[in-house]
Amino acid sequence: MSRIGKKPVAVPSGVTASVDGRTVKAKGPKGELQFVVNDEVLVKLEDGAVHVDPRDQSKDARSKWGMSRTMISNIFSGVSKGFEKRLEISGVGYRAAMQGKNLQLALGYSHDVVYQVPEGITVAVPKPTEIVVTGIDKQQVGQVAAEIREYRGPEPYKGKGVKYAGEKIVRKEGKKK
Repeated sequence: MSRIGKKPVAVPSGVTASVDGRTVKAKGPKGELQFVVNDEVLVKLEDGAVHVDPRDQSKDARSKWGMSRTMISNIFSGVSKGFEKRLEISGVGYRAAMQGKNLQLALGYSHDVVYQVPEGITVAVPKPTEIVVTGIDKQQVGQVAAEIREYRGPEPYKGKGVKYAGEKIVRKEGKKK
């Protein structure tokens, strides 16, 4: 039994939700999102909450039950509050800047890396060593943050590179004489 899947997803205030067959749509102050649930899962909207149930007791249906409930919860959170990921840059000469709608990163390469920000995502650079990625789709925000981090991930000896805020880098000891 999925403990997460059993809980109904309450529709937050200011958000309008509709269930049309397998499609759950949510519209809120930040925007509009939809999620199409798998065939193995049943979805219904009752008294201000979305209820998710497995179609039968097969392993496949039960495994998609909790995931579907979490995805619906994420679209409600996204259209009401939005999501944010923070990245930190550490290293001598490593910095970030916005260049129009693109993110320009100086990460120790012979050239600057220019990252084109996808539609629906906002990237801000409050300090040259800090990047804030925001949007309403949790998966897309995480994907953009991971792509930016991938250009120069943190290395284990000095900790230089792009890392998530609050991420602990496991450091290695250098050479000994």
